[in-house]
Amino acid sequence: MAYLFTSESVSEGHPDKIADQISDALLDNFLAFDPESKVACETLVTTGQVVLAGEVKSRTYLDVQQIARDVINKIGYTNGEYKFSGDSCGVISLIHEQSKDINQGVDRGTKEEQGAGDQGMMFGYATKETENYMPLALDISHKILQVLAEIRREGSQIDYLRPDAKAQVTIEYSDDNLPQRIDTIVVSTQHDEFDEDDAVVLAKIKEDIISILIPKVKEQLPETIRSLFDEHIKYHINPTGKFVIGGPHGDTGLTGRKIIVDTYGGKGAHGGGAFSGKDPSKVDRSAAYAARHAAKNLVAAGVADELLLQVSYAIGVVEPTSILVDTYGTANVDLTDGQIAEKVAQLFDMRPFAIEERLKLRNPIYLETAAYGHMGKEPQIVTKVYESPYNGRIEKEVELFTWEKLDAVDEVKEAFNL
Repeated sequence: MAYLFTSESVSEGHPDKIADQISDALLDNFLAFDPESKVACETLVTTGQVVLAGEVKSRTYLDVQQIARDVINKIGYTNGEYKFSGDSCGVISLIHEQSKDINQGVDRGTKEEQGAGDQGMMFGYATKETENYMPLALDISHKILQVLAEIRREGSQIDYLRPDAKAQVTIEYSDDNLPQRIDTIVVSTQHDEFDEDDAVVLAKIKEDIISILIPKVKEQLPETIRSLFDEHIKYHINPTGKFVIGGPHGDTGLTGRKIIVDTYGGKGAHGGGAFSGKDPSKVDRSAAYAARHAAKNLVAAGVADELLLQVSYAIGVVEPTSILVDTYGTANVDLTDGQIAEKVAQLFDMRPFAIEERLKLRNPIYLETAAYGHMGKEPQIVTKVYESPYNGRIEKEVELFTWEKLDAVDEVKEAFNL
């Protein structure tokens, strides 16, 4: 055995993810009725309470309380026993207008001159170890919880599940960085109160997770990944025992506290900036998407088997302050990482407005990013409907996860003579 690597994910019912989804639902509604909205919405959730805060500059007005309640109900917090439900929780809005000091650095005479909404560094990462160019441990962790949520909503095979859950996957790698087997799977899922003894309940939950959930997860994986599941996997299912008290009643949730779950599960790097609730003028979000788009297309084109791309900005400045590439020694071209970075700067325009335009980021596309990762999902075109007591009804066709498109592969191949 060479080494072990672990990633985790959390469910849509995890308190931090509830907060993320509320923040992105608010953002989507602002952008639906006013695409030029500048939004930075933060959410806090706790027992019976939701607090909305942040800064907004927009021509539209929203019923933010009802939007928050709708998100909470859709996740599945509809039962008073959970001590947190969309219909009964209090919702306090402390949202105010965006600082003019920040705005003057972003809005310019022409949109092309738009400055970065903040300083900082953002990272994009891609690897060939999965079909969606995502780290394997994180990809499996996300799938475990997505399937668990489907089982919870369907309700017939496992009827005691509640919305809060976490998963963690540890993979054994060889010396040449190839996955050999899954070493450990951890699943903690909130559940209803039982009349039986705690030991009986725990045994039942463990049996259901291993015999019902895991086979359904494996069905969604390619054969090469299924082969990593063997009889020697160590399972830790609800390792603390009882998990009835969960969601915001068990832990306070905050927007932006799951940034590693949102990105690459600890692989590559992270600049520290959160995504949810931020409109695309905030390069914390838009440049991270652009960096992922570039990294994924570079790996898919064969430039390297694994690639990390860093881009950095100064607030109010149009051009990035730096672009860095790290191929971890996996480059398939006769160029240094610095030379690759120079070509990347020519291929991918990393100015804030260019990113917004290229990836179509001034659309209401963000709620779908707020659970189970912002990266690695399938691009798709959907029609979304928004209704407001102040703005009426609007129907918009939008493209989700544009930064996951492999639409620059041919251009990359040409530039690198591949």
